[in-house]
Amino acid sequence: MVKVIVNGLEHVVDKDKKLMDYLRDDLRLTSVKDGCSEGACGSCTVLVDGRPVKACMQKVSKFDGKSILTVEGLSDREKEVYVYAFGMAGAVQCGFCIPGMVLAGKALLDVNPAPARDEVKKAIKGNLCRCTGYVKIEEAILSAAELFRENKKPDFTVKSARMSEPIPRVDVEEKVLGYGEYVDDIEIPGMIYAKALRAKHPRARVNRIDLTRALEHPDVVRILTAADVPNNKTGHLKKDWDVMIAEGDTTRYVGDAIALVATNHKETLDEVIGLIEVDYTVYEPVTDPLKAMEEGAPLIHGDGNILRREILKRGDADKVIRESKYKVTRNYSTPFQEHAFLEPECAICMPEGEDGLLLYTASQSVYDEQHEISDMLKIPAEKVRNVSKLVGGGFGGKEDMTVQHHAALMCWYVKKPVKVKFSRQESLWYHTKRHPMEMEFTTACDEEGNLTAMKALLIANTGAYASLGGPVLQRACTHAAGPYNYQTIDIEGISVYTNNVVAGAFRGFGVTQSCFATENNINELAKMVGISPWEFRYKNAIRPGQVLPNGQIADESTAMAECLEAVREVFEANPYAGIACGMKNSGTGIGLMDTGRCILSIDKGLVHIRTSAACMGQGIATMCTHMLCETTGIEPSRVLHERPDTGRTPNSGTSTASRQTVLTGEATKRAAELLKADMDKGSTLEELEGREYLGEFSPKTDRMNSDKKNPVSHVSYSYAVQVVILDEKGKLEKVVAAYDIGTVVNPQSAKGQVEGGIVMGLGYALTEDFKVKDGLPQVKFGTLGLMRATDVPEIEVIFAKAKGEIPYAYGAKGVGELCLIPTAPACSMAYERLDGKTRTSLPLKDTYYKPV
Repeated sequence: MVKVIVNGLEHVVDKDKKLMDYLRDDLRLTSVKDGCSEGACGSCTVLVDGRPVKACMQKVSKFDGKSILTVEGLSDREKEVYVYAFGMAGAVQCGFCIPGMVLAGKALLDVNPAPARDEVKKAIKGNLCRCTGYVKIEEAILSAAELFRENKKPDFTVKSARMSEPIPRVDVEEKVLGYGEYVDDIEIPGMIYAKALRAKHPRARVNRIDLTRALEHPDVVRILTAADVPNNKTGHLKKDWDVMIAEGDTTRYVGDAIALVATNHKETLDEVIGLIEVDYTVYEPVTDPLKAMEEGAPLIHGDGNILRREILKRGDADKVIRESKYKVTRNYSTPFQEHAFLEPECAICMPEGEDGLLLYTASQSVYDEQHEISDMLKIPAEKVRNVSKLVGGGFGGKEDMTVQHHAALMCWYVKKPVKVKFSRQESLWYHTKRHPMEMEFTTACDEEGNLTAMKALLIANTGAYASLGGPVLQRACTHAAGPYNYQTIDIEGISVYTNNVVAGAFRGFGVTQSCFATENNINELAKMVGISPWEFRYKNAIRPGQVLPNGQIADESTAMAECLEAVREVFEANPYAGIACGMKNSGTGIGLMDTGRCILSIDKGLVHIRTSAACMGQGIATMCTHMLCETTGIEPSRVLHERPDTGRTPNSGTSTASRQTVLTGEATKRAAELLKADMDKGSTLEELEGREYLGEFSPKTDRMNSDKKNPVSHVSYSYAVQVVILDEKGKLEKVVAAYDIGTVVNPQSAKGQVEGGIVMGLGYALTEDFKVKDGLPQVKFGTLGLMRATDVPEIEVIFAKAKGEIPYAYGAKGVGELCLIPTAPACSMAYERLDGKTRTSLPLKDTYYKPV
């Protein structure tokens, strides 16, 4: 028997278990998050006798007689201060790490009321954040220290939320205090638990699945196999992903499900799975995309190993390159990258109505889930209702089915609430990654340094299934020539199936990879011409009215040159500085139907914003609030944002392609204009009770390889330039970044997005390494190389703006993906200026961070 004091109350614990499980399951203190269960992320941080402890690692018995504090146990004064400080600093994005960060900060401030920034960094070193880059969290803790020291009372009054006004996020309180619900926080009476047995080998024939011993287990509820799935093929775009592998079929990667087990208690799932016997015939996996393309290579799928081939040509590149004064050809290699969102995948499904299902999920589109699940079960889409809870990060990694369809399938059979959850290790092994690419780029210019043409071949390793491999390849190709003023290109992209972990959507969406190649080639051309890398880029930077390499005319919102002007001085003042430019589209574009939708409904004097646009931390609710308040002048206190729900919020498309600010922002603006028209007639919100206003926006774009002279590939582009500065030892000293994202919707949120993206980009360039051997991932969360607060240099963010702006969403453009695109090439140039060595693969080798 163990006694512990939790938030001031004594509890007697009869059964020993992990402290995290006791706090979450027994006491329902769900601010304590399960991010990794291996002591790496700090999301489960609590204070034990005032000191930070990771609750996932040790059992309750170790804390006999100790006093344990979670954020639920903070004093009212502390709660008030931390909510205000984190809100005003813009320190909250997805929110999953925040309760742990608050407690790490409190532990410091309790003993050091006036810390320096470096002391704050050390205090939160044990806590990971994938969203913010830590800068805003550090500022929040320093702000809280000042409020406590000077006994200041926070002023929460927010009277206006017009564009570019610095208001706190609308969801800050529930995330700081830990009462906001993520899926894993939900407890439903009678809920059972399910988990899939996964393939033991990346490529093996499943000869036999024997459930006999497993079905004899006293806690088993049901075991399903492929034979039980009405439609066993699912997929985000191409329906090629097996829900489960059937007897007689061949596995394609180690994430393939073989059987789906349900038990009454989550503790017995692994026991039952261990009793399932599977007989395999093991084959050598095909893991190299070049070998997968060879004639006679084993087929990953029946229709061949090439998922997609893209050709993008304008002019005669071979001729222009041949006649150009300078040209450079190089091969580049980029690796897998793990999204490392802090909330592992989790879904709950329960029966609803007559033969219907209700799912609680955390994805990037509730409508994508609804369509894929209803298609799997062969039932009408309206029979599946998907409701999003808080989403603990995504970055593209929550676009595909992982656990949602399995929860739905089991619930469909057992007619009980079912929870399916990945452990962190399962998430690492099974969900999608950034595409590795092998690239050959040739870039040419004239004797003055004017770019003339480029030619490229990109081979993307898409892994076992299609996922978003086609669109990722498209973006890598359409952006491969960079944000520059030349029009002769010859680009071929090939996306190839292998027996590796699936590659899918990831922040940057293919552009991160092709940008690395183009920007490094430009560095070489600058040397050949004899001008500085900055001057070369400034000479060629796309400007309004000029034509991008894909043929689209740059609009009046283009501020690539202004971004370069903003960083010239700092680049030229630092001998070990690297510079790189990048661009990224907003919206799906390329002729596809792409629609943003928003309904504004008036209920009890409040304006409800209803849209299915998923927020993974980027601040959809706050963005929509700005659009509404700018249009109508309504105070934000009279606005309520509803979470995505297929039963109530209209389909606003997937949160991908940096599309929501432009598309759903404009849709919200249009709905708000209808509301304002009624208000201008003298109607109050009370008098408009029950009214609804629908706004929609579907920009028109042109298909790939359109025969138009100047096709419109995307509704808008954002631009950026980064300068990465090293010290003499090769350690990161500072990053200065200038961004053209049009009208800045919310300054703190925008800077936080950029800072977080830069840190993710620094990890991609320098420290992160998702190792795979023979199709088997060789990683743990704690060894991925994710950057911690003490690794992050000073970051300065500058927003540049052109004289003109896009005619939508008050001129706002996307930022979420753009923010990390130029980082890796800026790092590679910085190291070349330091030691003279050329680096053409990631992560960069022979650096301060990776000596070999």
